[in-house]
Amino acid sequence: MLAFLVAAQTFVADRFDKKTDRGATAVEYGVLVALVAAAVVAALVVLGPLVTDLFESVRTSVAGTVTLPAGE
Repeated sequence: MLAFLVAAQTFVADRFDKKTDRGATAVEYGVLVALVAAAVVAALVVLGPLVTDLFESVRTSVAGTVTLPAGE
């Protein structure tokens, strides 16, 4: 893991040291934003059902203990 982080830091440092390729950095930011968006979507797909089940469990538990006054 440390080797990956060092390689990533070296790559980023090399990319920003060059002043001649300013246009390429916008493309790189676009790719980075796309990767973050894909990670968020993947997390929602994986964790969505788990969170839904958790809230359903809480709702069921609360519904069994709370009594509403008549007429509500």
